[in-house]
Amino acid sequence: MELVKLTEKEFKKFALNHPQANFYQTVEWGHLKETNNWCIHLLGLKNKNKIVAGCMLLSKTTPIKRKMFYSPRGFLIDYNDYDLLKEFTKQIKDYVKKEKGIFIKIDPNIIYQERDIDGNIVENGENNYKAYENLIKLKYKHFGFNLMQETLQPRWIYVIPTKGISDEEILANMDQVARKVIRRNEKNHIKCREIGYDELEEFKNIMQHTGDRRGFIDRPLSYYQNMYNNLSNSNMIKVMLVELHVKESIETMSKEKEEIEKDRAERQRLHDEKIVNMKEDKYNKKIEELTNSIEKITKKIEEMTKIQEENGDVLVLGGVLFIPYGKEVLALLGGSYKEYMNFESAYNIYYELIKYANHHGYERCNLYGITGDFKESNPLYNLYAFKRKFSGNVEELIGEFDLVINKPLYLAYKVAFGLYHGAKTIKNKIKR
Repeated sequence: MELVKLTEKEFKKFALNHPQANFYQTVEWGHLKETNNWCIHLLGLKNKNKIVAGCMLLSKTTPIKRKMFYSPRGFLIDYNDYDLLKEFTKQIKDYVKKEKGIFIKIDPNIIYQERDIDGNIVENGENNYKAYENLIKLKYKHFGFNLMQETLQPRWIYVIPTKGISDEEILANMDQVARKVIRRNEKNHIKCREIGYDELEEFKNIMQHTGDRRGFIDRPLSYYQNMYNNLSNSNMIKVMLVELHVKESIETMSKEKEEIEKDRAERQRLHDEKIVNMKEDKYNKKIEELTNSIEKITKKIEEMTKIQEENGDVLVLGGVLFIPYGKEVLALLGGSYKEYMNFESAYNIYYELIKYANHHGYERCNLYGITGDFKESNPLYNLYAFKRKFSGNVEELIGEFDLVINKPLYLAYKVAFGLYHGAKTIKNKIKR
């Protein structure tokens, strides 16, 4: 067997059809990373001209002038086949050594042990304990079975199966609260809309606001534009906004108010003219109920009218950037405006995302990162609590590993990276 450089065409075909196919192991993602000074290496282990294992490696020069290598959600290999993994490891180490690399980081796209919706281990469920043992045996350094979000890619994710079910079943499988909010918002003319390159600035504004609110540094508009340009030709990127159609909502509520007022007036007429014999207490209770409804709708119309005056007929509430690739739709980035979070529009946009996956033949919708601490005291618990309202299950991935090529330089890199990262964090805090 021989490790060779693959053409883009060869790698695309191999990667897309691999059981561990994922967006991060694509040529398109690699070209996007090139815009941020990464180099891509498309490698395959061939046995009689057949690719039996492969990966896209990203390399970058470190502060100590040597390269680090990263195979995001890679390698694409059967980790349970020890002999194959051993041979691939040997040859890729030789390749990286020639390229003056210090280490290779991987975070394989494989489940460590199967979990249910509550995060509990499924009895007799799927596991890849052998894969983990094989990696450790071959001297891969494991980051650990972390519960929070300390790794480059989340070890804990939340997924929803979407294959072969109807929109009605998708909705029926959800938590009752989610269904109620989605139906209410649909009635109030909250709608989702896919946007193109020309409107990316609107999505950038959402992410900027979300970053300011949550305390992270958002990427510049150019990043989203580069991403769109790199991925759109392969139909691997979609950006969706969720919007409140204010004018339509006011019109619907006004009609509803008018109908209730007519109902109240007619009841009063029938009562006052003694056309219908009514029990007084029952009549008074109904009139009070209708009056309260009118007052509530009037207040909502006033609130909506104020929103219309300040923002126009259509108000953007939030958005999501998602990646359709392989067997799944991945919700990569998303956010919302804090002042309009009372509309709970995130329910609608994720419902549309799940429907998109189903309608386009994808097997699952990946709502991406959560944490592995399922106690309500966990400060990030609400992230998991929200996603589980859509049904589905927790996935625990195997984690992050470093394959060290040069141990002294690796230790020096760890120290230099720690200092660099600390300085960058302080700089970002000062900017905020």
